[in-house]
Amino acid sequence: MKIKEIGEFGLIDRITKKPRNKDIIVGIGDDAAVVKTKKGLQLLTTDTLVEGDHFRREWFSPKQIGMKAIEINVSDVAAMGGNPKYVLVSLALPNDLDVKFVDGLYSGMWKTCNKYDIEIIGGNMTHSKQIVISITLTGEVDENNLCLRSGAKSGDFIFVSGQLGNGRAGLRVFQEDLKDFEKVKKAYLEPKAHLTSALEVAPYANSMEDISDGLASELNHICEQSKCGAIIYKDKIPIKYDVRKVARTLGEDEYDYALFGGEDFELVYTVSKDKLNKINGFLVGEITKDKALRLFSLDGEKVITKKGYDHFFYE
Repeated sequence: MKIKEIGEFGLIDRITKKPRNKDIIVGIGDDAAVVKTKKGLQLLTTDTLVEGDHFRREWFSPKQIGMKAIEINVSDVAAMGGNPKYVLVSLALPNDLDVKFVDGLYSGMWKTCNKYDIEIIGGNMTHSKQIVISITLTGEVDENNLCLRSGAKSGDFIFVSGQLGNGRAGLRVFQEDLKDFEKVKKAYLEPKAHLTSALEVAPYANSMEDISDGLASELNHICEQSKCGAIIYKDKIPIKYDVRKVARTLGEDEYDYALFGGEDFELVYTVSKDKLNKINGFLVGEITKDKALRLFSLDGEKVITKKGYDHFFYE
């Protein structure tokens, strides 16, 4: 059996074991691991950017690559309701790469770290045929603010923090070499974590996740962990005019961009009815008792079987 036959999440299921240490509150299966320490709860997350997959040097500047590497990890910590603290950076670099690339990369990483008051405290370097950037980020979270994928409850309302589909639209603009669409390009090249929004929502949310693989994929994770289902109101999904225009220019579906595109790094969270007056965001659905993930629109209702982005299903 090949990895591409079971995909990223099948592989994760295959290698996952129940933690033996009682101080591990959450192991594999959420946006970040959660470990109990003498000072409170610590968060740990890691993400890898591979040249040709997560970025191309003809599209991204070195500084933008560095900014993205930190932002996407901050997004994971934010989705847990926590604050980011320390970064380890591991790099695999071609021997003939210009040193100026690394200078630019770190200028971007430090710019984003300074924004969130994070420190880069170590890492590792080795050689490779292509650029690989691996970031490990630690964080802290108050026990009362910890948000897990497993906390959604039947009757919860589903919210997203902002407009969706930007990541896929930006990628398609570059792939098809479309002219104009500068705002869409910038959103793709310089994604932002939504730390402030996450910290505001965390005390009231029952579950939360960042949208890195599409709204449908992230909700599917929440439903699996919470043993529930969900209805997404298609007509309520917030999508910018420019994103819709990209999709229509290419004869594609803007809702596919939002549901399955990924790399938006907005937040999706569920909130009980009695907490609705405490939060902001775009209402896009509700949690149900049955375990199906369904899409409701004026044209009717259908079960969503398509999954979001999977690294091993794409060449």
